Amino acid sequence: MKNGNGIIARYANGNLVVQILIGIVLGVVVAMLSKELAMAFSILGTLFVGALKAIAPILVFVLVATAIATKEVGVKTGMKPIVIIYLIGTFLAALTAVIASFLFPVELVLIDAGQKILSPPDNVIDVLKTVLFNMVDNPINALQSGNFIGILVWAIAIGFAMHYSSEDTKNVFFDVSTGITKIVKFIIKLAPFGIFGLVANTFAQTGFAALLSYSKLLLVLVGTMLFIAFVINPIIVFIKMRKNPYPLIITCIKESGITAFFTRSSAANIPVNLNLCKKLNLHEDTYSISIPLGATTNMAGAAVTITVLTLATVHTMGMTIDIGTALLLSLIAALAACGASGVAGGSLLLIPLACSLFGISNDIALQVVAIGFVIGVVQDSMETALNSSTDVVFTAACHKGEINL
Repeated sequence: MKNGNGIIARYANGNLVVQILIGIVLGVVVAMLSKELAMAFSILGTLFVGALKAIAPILVFVLVATAIATKEVGVKTGMKPIVIIYLIGTFLAALTAVIASFLFPVELVLIDAGQKILSPPDNVIDVLKTVLFNMVDNPINALQSGNFIGILVWAIAIGFAMHYSSEDTKNVFFDVSTGITKIVKFIIKLAPFGIFGLVANTFAQTGFAALLSYSKLLLVLVGTMLFIAFVINPIIVFIKMRKNPYPLIITCIKESGITAFFTRSSAANIPVNLNLCKKLNLHEDTYSISIPLGATTNMAGAAVTITVLTLATVHTMGMTIDIGTALLLSLIAALAACGASGVAGGSLLLIPLACSLFGISNDIALQVVAIGFVIGVVQDSMETALNSSTDVVFTAACHKGEINL
């Protein structure tokens, strides 16, 4: 019994990143040895992601409401510069994707998308309507359905409403927040098992065969996202911090990006980012709001996906566009990305919105969406890793930038 407790203690106190890497290697090995065994272990991944998605809406609601309700009058949260940098980063990501698509044009082999039943938005107005309707969603329904825009709005409203309540009431908020956080920490410690199941399932089902025919498209997508992660974001961070940005960039990619790569959900990665912000000694009043907000609005990876796949469709159709139209596409892609869901594959349904700018029909656009599902094993994982890690990068940059002033 003592030996068993010793193993559990060593695991609990071990390095989470190392444990995750071990889980990745074991997942690949199991998938190579036996597809049936790998599929059996996939339940670990399903349970892990399910647990994160279940706790994430409650966590966001409680943390945001608590942060606002218990915030001392006169204490700055620094949210304005973070929101601005979120928007700038997403637009620059879309613009970078436009440039990459012109430098490395890709033509697609359009496939039959008839088996996918999708309902993409027709125009920007529909996206704005969806956002507005999500904002006034019933709070219970928002929590149940994972409507993070609605959750944020109601959490902010309740936080402000309870801001001048008694200290006893504020203590209740704080205690509930602490309890939820402890549950999240327990779930995160199980990440190596969950990621082991996710990797085993992914490699067993697809391997690399499904990705070969779209290797060039993947190279443009992945290359652009890596350029943003290691060039564009560091430039933004340097301008804000006036110091070497790469230690922060590497830390965020290692401790947030790797987990997000395999969970493929910005919403599910919120607890990981909150823990990382705490480890970086950031201001809790700030990151408890900026991280959940970033999971729904800071979508550089989604902007890249929407832009690259849209322009690949344009090239396939033999169409030419001017600089003005390309800039307009960047704005629309950035706007659409901000409305993308915080779950796996959320950006793909917004591709028809961007395609409509060029008069491309939904029938053709949905075939491109189908291609997105084919390459989603890599594309969506890279997109989520960039989206989620950038939330912490920009939050930390604004925090440390204020300190340096």
